[in-house]
Amino acid sequence: MLRPRLRTVTVVSLSAAVLGLGLVGPASADPDEPGVDDIDEVSQRVDDLWHEAEQAQERHHDAKIVLKDLRRELRGLRTDQETQAEQVDGAQAQVEDSIVSQYTGSAGVGTVGELAVSDDPGAFLSDLSTMTAWNEVQDDLFDDYSTALAALGLRETATADRADELVAVEERLREEKETVEEKAAEAQDILDDLEAEERAQLEAAAAEGTASPAEVPASVPASGRAQAAVDYALAQVGDAYVYGASGPDAFDCSGLTSMAWAQAGVALPRSSGAQMAGGGTPVSMSDLQPGDLVFYYSPVSHVALYIGGGQIVHAANPGTGVAVAGVTSMPVSGAVRPG
Repeated sequence: MLRPRLRTVTVVSLSAAVLGLGLVGPASADPDEPGVDDIDEVSQRVDDLWHEAEQAQERHHDAKIVLKDLRRELRGLRTDQETQAEQVDGAQAQVEDSIVSQYTGSAGVGTVGELAVSDDPGAFLSDLSTMTAWNEVQDDLFDDYSTALAALGLRETATADRADELVAVEERLREEKETVEEKAAEAQDILDDLEAEERAQLEAAAAEGTASPAEVPASVPASGRAQAAVDYALAQVGDAYVYGASGPDAFDCSGLTSMAWAQAGVALPRSSGAQMAGGGTPVSMSDLQPGDLVFYYSPVSHVALYIGGGQIVHAANPGTGVAVAGVTSMPVSGAVRPG
């Protein structure tokens, strides 16, 4: 049978699943393969694929958060590097002026001339330190230049390191996106291969044991700003699940919770893991209040909004969409209270 996380408020047609996957392709599943000729195994396989796609999507969200931070840090490092380079140029000019003023008219003017036009700060420092009379240069100027050049080197290294990290994260983003698409497409292939009777059985399994539309609360009392979050989330029940979506008519799990709490003026990170790590104050399951975020699986890959009475509202998966379910219908990993 489908795990409870796949259950929906109403019987959802498989056409909704096609919309949620966002991918339509030719049927390619082999009905003779193990696990495809039995509806329970089909249900389990589709469920697993959807969850694997969700895990990849949440990792994709995490990588986007990291990428945003890296880009901001890289901009700052490059600005700092430019500023430091200007300081090196200024220090070099001061040293050159000091040397020229000491060597003008002497036999060493040729060497000084070569040194004064050096475009390489490192070579300039090396030549300066080996001049027979370099110690005649004012010590403070030489020290200032050496310090500025060392600082520039550190900034150049830091900038290059961050640039390499950014490239690696961008590659991870591409890989996770490909994983989402591959898992979703594989699930879609299985769904496309089902006969009408099998589809009806799958729909019945998805609806089994779930709340009827009349049982879904129209509103839930909540404290303070949590009211706006709860009201928004409940209003989305029946909307589609689409990987990476955050409204207005389709959501993934962290897209729904982040948009719900945005209505209350609270900005949440855009991934389930980041929401658990920095989305609010940790609370125990026995202390849950409407509006709290509940997290599932290990590592965290799903998040829902608690609405009281042992229930959650969440964007479940492409076959279920946004629905109300039991708070323990999936393996719980923790909870936080935003705001």
